[in-house]
Amino acid sequence: QVQLVESGGGLVQAGGSLRLSCTASGSIFSINDMGWYRQAPGKQRELVAGVTAGGSTNYADSVKGRFTISRDNAKNTVFLQMNSLKPEDTAVYYCNAHTAYGSVYWGKGTLVTVSA
Repeated sequence: QVQLVESGGGLVQAGGSLRLSCTASGSIFSINDMGWYRQAPGKQRELVAGVTAGGSTNYADSVKGRFTISRDNAKNTVFLQMNSLKPEDTAVYYCNAHTAYGSVYWGKGTLVTVSA
């Protein structure tokens, strides 16, 4: 089992920045890829950014150039640095982890609200 706890959400004005953190505990040795997803009201959950165990990253087109995902394996933590935030970035952001055994785990989410 893997537990994921997100932090760092909040209210920010458009153009501002936030840094989300997600710390994993439990069977952390089994974690391969990690990522951030978001779900806005009335919309489906979507991938924001992902990072592999080796450090390769991928981003949704809507956040490229503004968001940066990084990973500190020593601290079992993945970060999402969000700059130049827009009102359309408002959503609940979820941390996600894939294990070597094929399991997928989710955090409970952290709310990001960007005001115009």
